[in-house]
Amino acid sequence: MLDFIHTHGMIISGAILLIAYIFIASEKIQKSVVALVGAALTMLLGLIPLEGHLDIENMKYIKGVFEHVDFEVIFLLIGMMIIVHIASRSGVFKWMALHLLKATKGHPKTVLFALAAFTAVASAFLDNVTTVVLMMPITFIIAKEFEADPVPFLITEVLASNIGGTATLIGDPPNIIIGTRAGLSFMDFVRELSPVVAIIFIVSTSMLVFMFRKGLKATPEKMAQVANMDNSKTITDKALMIRSVITLALVILGFVTHDITHISAYVFAVAGAAFLLLFEEPKEIYKDVEWLTIFFFVGLFIIIGGFESNGGIKYLADQLIVLTNGSLNAATMIILWASGILSGIIDNIPYTATMAPLISELVNPANPNAITGNTQALWWALSLGACLGGNLTIIGAAANVIVSETAASQGHKISFMRFMKYGALVTMISLAISTAYLAIKYL
Repeated sequence: MLDFIHTHGMIISGAILLIAYIFIASEKIQKSVVALVGAALTMLLGLIPLEGHLDIENMKYIKGVFEHVDFEVIFLLIGMMIIVHIASRSGVFKWMALHLLKATKGHPKTVLFALAAFTAVASAFLDNVTTVVLMMPITFIIAKEFEADPVPFLITEVLASNIGGTATLIGDPPNIIIGTRAGLSFMDFVRELSPVVAIIFIVSTSMLVFMFRKGLKATPEKMAQVANMDNSKTITDKALMIRSVITLALVILGFVTHDITHISAYVFAVAGAAFLLLFEEPKEIYKDVEWLTIFFFVGLFIIIGGFESNGGIKYLADQLIVLTNGSLNAATMIILWASGILSGIIDNIPYTATMAPLISELVNPANPNAITGNTQALWWALSLGACLGGNLTIIGAAANVIVSETAASQGHKISFMRFMKYGALVTMISLAISTAYLAIKYL
């Protein structure tokens, strides 16, 4: 039995990964449970060593199970979840959104663009799910004031959140995985992706405002009502607001100065979370950390680690090299468009977690067939494809699912096809602009 597993390890570990993907996509079983079951099978079958050791025969180090778990990703996620949750309790994010609305003078089209802009910018520094959760109550209030359908506002916001989250290391979980795997800093993402993300946002949001224009009408009285919404009591805890905003600003400053301090982003995130927890009841805060997401990551890293340990990642990388004939141009475009389309069908987190080690192998100098040239283009193609592809369908990203479920509970169902009507168009435009950007800058 053990000999059979050893001989067919790549096929068995690949089957576990594929089956896990199918169950994750079907949503029949909660995805963190799927990941942990897959991880348990990987370890029980001996597909991954429990402890790291040196393979003297092949003169290489074999990583143990927990060496495949990227704890930088785990701690960065936990730290940012705690900081954002504590900050949101003060009402500061709602205050910022309403303040922005007052500046629009209540014009519906301007309000839609302003909400999208706020969501995109917030998503660059908070996670997408947190951003849309904070924005939804405000959106329902505004739609009620306008006596309008909230769905156009919600669709625009969720699409903007996925676009804005693409711009930074912490904006979207795929970028956290890519950053830690490729050794890219917060400022690397800002420098490389924020210009193209800004163009994609302006083009996409302008198009959405045009498409929704018939439903974006209001009387002067309604416009005045929105413009004069009371924002004086939104901040519920001023001391908490000051403390959390300063902490969040310092954490982001830490991310920005990584090239000078050489301190990893997760260290700043954990330090900021630890400081804020000194003033809180930890049990209450820990309850609201998205532990399902954390365990999902842990299990997934182990499943992919098993596939990598058995040569699966190297095999796929070699096949991609053959397919592209070792061409950086072809590999970049395939990764961008395949990532964009596949991330709309399956969750972009497991997809990115699988692709990141594959790209590492593609550019590995020890691989005699490795792709050469400015190979950073491959990482940016993966980031743009995986993050922007989340807009393709209503199940493409966690933020999409949460918005659709909340809207349905409020009596405003967003059907799969209604979302895709706008999401697919935005995704195609986003990928086309990304193609031009990568071609001009890198290829």
